[in-house]
Amino acid sequence: MRSALLLGTLFGTLFGSLRRVLLATLLGLAPPAWADATDPAMLYNQHCSACHGVGRLGGIGPALLPDNLSRLKQAEAVEVIRDGRPATQMPAYGELLGEAEVEALAGWIYERPEVEPSWTDADILASHIVDHYYGALPDEPVFEVEDLKNLFLVVEIGDHHVSLLDGDKFERIARFPSRYALHGGPKYSPDGRYVYFGSRDGWVTKYDIYNLEVTAEVRAGINMRNIAVSADGRYVLAGNYLPHSVVLLDARNLELIASIPVEGLDGETSRVSAVYTAPPRNSFVVALKDIPEVWEIRWPEALAEGDEPLVGDFALHRMAAPDYLDDFFFDPEYRYLVGAARGGQGGQVFDLDSEAKVADLPLEGMPHLGAGITWELDGRRVMAMPHIDRGLVSVFDMSDWSPIAQIETDGPGFFMRSHANSPYAWVDVFFGPNHDRVHVIDKRTLEIVETLIPEPGKTAAHVEFDRRGETLLLSIWDDDGYLLWLDADTLEELGRMPMNKPSGKYNVWNKTQYEEGTSH
Repeated sequence: MRSALLLGTLFGTLFGSLRRVLLATLLGLAPPAWADATDPAMLYNQHCSACHGVGRLGGIGPALLPDNLSRLKQAEAVEVIRDGRPATQMPAYGELLGEAEVEALAGWIYERPEVEPSWTDADILASHIVDHYYGALPDEPVFEVEDLKNLFLVVEIGDHHVSLLDGDKFERIARFPSRYALHGGPKYSPDGRYVYFGSRDGWVTKYDIYNLEVTAEVRAGINMRNIAVSADGRYVLAGNYLPHSVVLLDARNLELIASIPVEGLDGETSRVSAVYTAPPRNSFVVALKDIPEVWEIRWPEALAEGDEPLVGDFALHRMAAPDYLDDFFFDPEYRYLVGAARGGQGGQVFDLDSEAKVADLPLEGMPHLGAGITWELDGRRVMAMPHIDRGLVSVFDMSDWSPIAQIETDGPGFFMRSHANSPYAWVDVFFGPNHDRVHVIDKRTLEIVETLIPEPGKTAAHVEFDRRGETLLLSIWDDDGYLLWLDADTLEELGRMPMNKPSGKYNVWNKTQYEEGTSH
C-alpha cells in the first residue's frame, strides 16, 4: 500500500511537470525555468519520501518543512544531503546526485508547501505505538545507583541521542537514540520513573528509566513546541505550531484523549507557543502565539462555573490577555504569570486568579522568561532572567514587580540556573563572539564574581545542579563537545565526559520537586 502510494505520488509529480511544460509550448510561452533544470519535487519523491514521508510530513526521518527545519541552516542541509549523517539512517547522496541537484533539493525543502498539511485524529491514532503496556515491566531498576532522584538526562543534539547519568558518580548508565530535534525539555512523571520527550516533529515518546526501554510513542502533530505532564502524572499535553491544536494524552500508554483546536472567540486560530503544568491549580496553562488569550485546561478538581466542556471531566477556561503573550514565567505558587509582549514591548504580569494584568515590566528587547529563576534576597522573592538580544540579566522584586538591578554581561544569554542551596546563579553568553563564556553571579550582591572560559572558541551553556546543589553540569556545546562536572562552591573541575553536542541537562529531583533554580 505504502509503495503504491509513493509510486503514485512520483508519477503524479512527473506527469504534472511534463503537462505544464507541454501547455507552455502549445501556447507559445517560454517553458518554466525549472524545465531545463533540476525538478526538486521529483528528486524528493524519488530519493527522500520513503523516509521523510509523502508531503514532507516525516516518517522514519524527520519532517522536512520550514518550521521543522528552523534549527538547521540551508547550507547545513546541503551538507547533510550530500554527505549524509554518520551513525544514522541518512545516507550520502553526493555520488548519486550532482551538486546542482543537491542544492535545488535543499532549497526546495525550505519552501512552504502549496497546500497546508493537516494532522487529524485518525493520523494521531494511526501513529500510536506501544512497545510495553503500562505495568508490564518490572518495578525495580535494572541498574544500581545510590540515589534514583539524583539521575540526569542529557540531550545530545549532535546525533539525536539521550544519555542517562548517575549524578553522584558522574557515570553514564545508558545512551539511547531519540526522535529528531527534541524540544522544550523532557518531563518526568512525579515519581521520577518515567520521562516523556517531545520532538519538533510532533512525536511524544515515553521512556521507562528503571528498565531503560521506550514504552510508547505517538505523533501528536507535525510541528510541536513542547509537552507538559500533569502534577498527578496521569496526563500529557502537547502544544502544536502545526496544526493549531493542543493534544491531550493518557500518560500510561500515550493513548489519545482529545485533540483540541486552538481557536479564539473571534474564530481566529493560533499556534501554541508552549504548554505548562500548574501543580497548585490542577491544570495546564497554554501560551498562544496569535490570540490575545491565556488558556487554562482544568481537570475535575479545578472546574469552575462558566468553563467550556472539552472532553470527559476536562474543561477549558479562557482568559482575555492584555496583549499577545509568549514565553511564560510563573511565580512559585502559580498565581502570577509573566509573559513577554509581542514585538519587544516588555513584559506583563497577569494574575490567573483575578484574570487581570497587574503590572508592566520594563523588559527591553527579548527577555528569555522560560530561563528565569527565583530566590530569596533580603527577605523578598526576586526573579531574574537573561536577554536573548543583549548582554543583560534583569532582576525584579516579585512583591511589587519593581526593577531591582540590570546586570551587564559579555553578551546575550539563553540559559540561567541556580539552586536553593547555592549562593550563585549561572548565566551563559550563548550568542555573539563571547559564546565561550559563562558568568557566575552572587545572588546576595547581584554582582558577577567569576567568568569562566572552559574551552576557548566553543560555546559553554546550560548549567544544571545536582539535587543537593553541591555539584553541577555544564555543556561544551559542540559536535566534539563534552560535559564538565564542577564543584558548585569552589568552581573546581571534577571531571569531563565526551558527548556529541550536549545541550539540555535535567536532574530528576530538581524537575519533580520544582526546585527554584531550574526551569519548569
